[in-house]
Amino acid sequence: MAVSFIRKVGVAGAAVAAVGGISFGASAFATGPGSAGHHTAAPAAAPRGHKAAAPVAHEAAAKPAAPKVVRQLIGKGEVHGTAWSVTLEFHPTLPEGYDIPSFPPSGVKDAPSTPAKKVTALVCQRMVIDGVRVDHQGGPWADCQPVDGAHDPGRSGEAGLWGLHDKGTSGFRLFVANPESQVAYGVVILADGTRLTARTVTVPGTAYRAWAVAIPQGRTIASVDQYDARDHRISHETEWR
Repeated sequence: MAVSFIRKVGVAGAAVAAVGGISFGASAFATGPGSAGHHTAAPAAAPRGHKAAAPVAHEAAAKPAAPKVVRQLIGKGEVHGTAWSVTLEFHPTLPEGYDIPSFPPSGVKDAPSTPAKKVTALVCQRMVIDGVRVDHQGGPWADCQPVDGAHDPGRSGEAGLWGLHDKGTSGFRLFVANPESQVAYGVVILADGTRLTARTVTVPGTAYRAWAVAIPQGRTIASVDQYDARDHRISHETEWR
């Protein structure tokens, strides 16, 4: 569950550092034919006076391989004994069983629902707290967003607070931002002065990126800042709690 605000921001990071140990990693997620010891039997000789029949060629229809899902670890760590992680997952094609959200045209009564825009792929934000996936009650495609290919600009600029209770407003929480391309890292300053810094991580071969930090239970946010690679502050927000 999450408290989420969709807005154009401009930062993103990928590692946390301040409360508890944090580490970052990236994981963009045939054997040859074995004929030794086997011999192919030669066709029997045709009776004299008869022409040997041509062997029938059997060609197995090759089933096209499904495009590989790319998984990128954004950040992980442990805070006061609670392990956490955030991973972005890019599906180059819409997975089987996924239903594209659709909406009826505005102001048109009884009109059929249609997708809000062209979509061909899927980006999922997998967040885990203490071994439990956030929003797992919503099924396998919870926290997934349909996109148009690997470089859909519509996904940039989002940020949200996520947790296992009360829609991310209490308990152990994760702050995850999907920043614009110029954002190199983000800094979350807690009310007690603690600074949590995370660098932006991008899914290989795509424009989808994020940074994430963990907010310990009982702590609140004073501000969220995002910076470019030259340490120039791009945005400053104080509405988060």
